[in-house]
Amino acid sequence: MLEVCIDNGWEQWRDLARELVRRDVAPVDVTWRDAGERQQTLLGAVDTVSLDDVLERPPTRPRPRVSRRFVDVAKLASFHRDPTRWGRLYKLLWRLAAGEAGLMDVRTDADVAEVEAMAKAVRRDAHKMKAFVRFKKLVVDGEEFFVAWHRPDHRIVRKVAPFFKDRFAAMNWTIMTPDETVSWDGERLSFDEGTPRSEAPQSDELEGLWKTYYRSIFNPARIKLQAMFAEMPKKHWATMPETAAIPRMLQEASARVRSMVDASPQGARVPVGESATYDELREACRRCRACEQCEGATQAVFGEGPADARLMLVGEQPGDTEDRVGRPFVGPAGQVLDRALAAAGIGRDTVYVTSAVKHFGYEQRGDKRIHKRPDSYVTEMCRPWLTAELELVRPQVIVALGATSAGVLCGRRVAVTKERGQPIRTPHAELLIPTFHPAAILRHPDTTAQQQRFDALVDDLRRAGQAVEAPENSSWRPMVSS
Repeated sequence: MLEVCIDNGWEQWRDLARELVRRDVAPVDVTWRDAGERQQTLLGAVDTVSLDDVLERPPTRPRPRVSRRFVDVAKLASFHRDPTRWGRLYKLLWRLAAGEAGLMDVRTDADVAEVEAMAKAVRRDAHKMKAFVRFKKLVVDGEEFFVAWHRPDHRIVRKVAPFFKDRFAAMNWTIMTPDETVSWDGERLSFDEGTPRSEAPQSDELEGLWKTYYRSIFNPARIKLQAMFAEMPKKHWATMPETAAIPRMLQEASARVRSMVDASPQGARVPVGESATYDELREACRRCRACEQCEGATQAVFGEGPADARLMLVGEQPGDTEDRVGRPFVGPAGQVLDRALAAAGIGRDTVYVTSAVKHFGYEQRGDKRIHKRPDSYVTEMCRPWLTAELELVRPQVIVALGATSAGVLCGRRVAVTKERGQPIRTPHAELLIPTFHPAAILRHPDTTAQQQRFDALVDDLRRAGQAVEAPENSSWRPMVSS
């Protein structure tokens, strides 16, 4: 068994790997490890050979030729933290040299998929380091220095360092990480050992500038918490001064959105009187152009059903089919809802069905229109239409289909997976029940989970129907205040 230690990154591995392939050293006959990595004890039980002895042998195979694509992917993957990456790369190189020239195009191949995943993780980690490093200014003997501490997931300091050199060429700066420290003195980059966070400076006057800048670009109407946490992992917050302002800005977001809506030249109001009929409201909604979501849609999709219905179902927004037809819940999600209503023993012609947003929001991808979840600005601009429907119908029980409609009706974030089926006190009806949106059931990749959510939807609808027909026998009572 041959053991090879890599202490100088991609270039060293590349040069050694080429020579080993030329000397016909199979992947199973070589173990790759990083410098400093503890040697595997099992190797002591087998015969080992010297790398120098192997390289002294005359080559028996030509120099391997590989595609640019392999080089790009392998070079990225070489920055991954997984100690098995060198062996995985060598196995790929071996197969390419053995004649599998099109291997990198076979995305389903396990070896290709593993290395591609490593490269993707490194690319993402490098992007975050470029975005999240925050320098703190130090003044020593009248000279300014800028120091930052960052914790990347992978060993990417040498990959990302040239970016900071070009971006901050006029500054003397140092970026510390647990793995490695890089410094720029205006002429050259230098690398040193890693540094614990405790040795990094803790604060400076630049923090105030970051907080002011972040507050100025923060748009409360575009808040998407899941996306924000995915793009800005909390582990980086401690070194980003502007994140200290996030909790307060989130608390103030709803009020700021309402202020934005009030200040809108179109406003968010229903241009008909309080005594307007259903037909008058529907016609007025058809002409609504209060926000940009109206422009891309085919038409407004107003609610439908008996104006004196005791049960109202409120979804998020029309889908592609609803947008073309002009009626709510007539597409694939509507078919799921119809099956659920039938299973619950509720006639669709007895309930009022509508959406929190009246126009279809989507992203155009080729010839397809992909659903785009409405942000809080759109839901606020559309809220008066839903309010008018609630005042017209005055339902006894509301079933909120999905988190968006539940949030609009309750005035707060509602986690459907946690609050599903729990009655909520609301000024709009005696009971409000959050449950799964039929589209969310359709989109779930697991068929077992799909069925479980469908059964939950049926159960919530059945109990909502019972609360309408025989409230004295219903076990539901408002438990949570909106």
